[in-house]
Amino acid sequence: MRQIFLDTETTGLDPAQGHRIIEIAAVEMINRQVTNNQFHVYINPEREIDEAAQEVHGLTLEFLSDKPSFESISEKFINFIADAELIIHNAPFDIGFLNMELGRIKKGVVEDYAEVITDSLVMARELRPGQRNNLDALCRHYGVDNSERNLHGALLDSLLLAEVFIGMTRGQEALEIDFNNQEKLSIDFDKDILNKLKIVNASQEEAELHREYLKKIKH
Repeated sequence: MRQIFLDTETTGLDPAQGHRIIEIAAVEMINRQVTNNQFHVYINPEREIDEAAQEVHGLTLEFLSDKPSFESISEKFINFIADAELIIHNAPFDIGFLNMELGRIKKGVVEDYAEVITDSLVMARELRPGQRNNLDALCRHYGVDNSERNLHGALLDSLLLAEVFIGMTRGQEALEIDFNNQEKLSIDFDKDILNKLKIVNASQEEAELHREYLKKIKH
């Protein structure tokens, strides 16, 4: 199954109060490898952006004024997430906004299109109970470089989440063998270690004893 790491930025915190989506990013992963297949759009929200929200993502209404509406990008978005597993950090927030936007144009809800929705925040809390599990904290814990994350941006956050997810599920790698992959597996040995291996040959007496033992087995 395709896995899609998704994030949104919005004009505020509550779609019930009329807030809208202003950015959507979705990054595809197949067989635990991020592909070049990405969906990323900025959207004209057709309303003001809360000052607190703007401080978080840095997107202004002036920048978004010539961007497309959600309705005009909705089909491409639906096609991109179709039949995939969506992995979202704090999924209820993003799904709430996406379902509001889809509902406005009478196109159902995200659950109608995605195969399954996974909340990576719930996963993180199970793995790290009682600890901070926002994206920055998880990047630090799993050694993911987030030095370019000065502001929240949907595309960067989706890419970071994909790397964090690999760290959170690393123990599952042995269970995810691709039996359709016909490429030969290879093991890289450290040549220095091989050079240090000591080879001890059997003595003539040991070789003779071995031959005698084999004769007894045959009989």
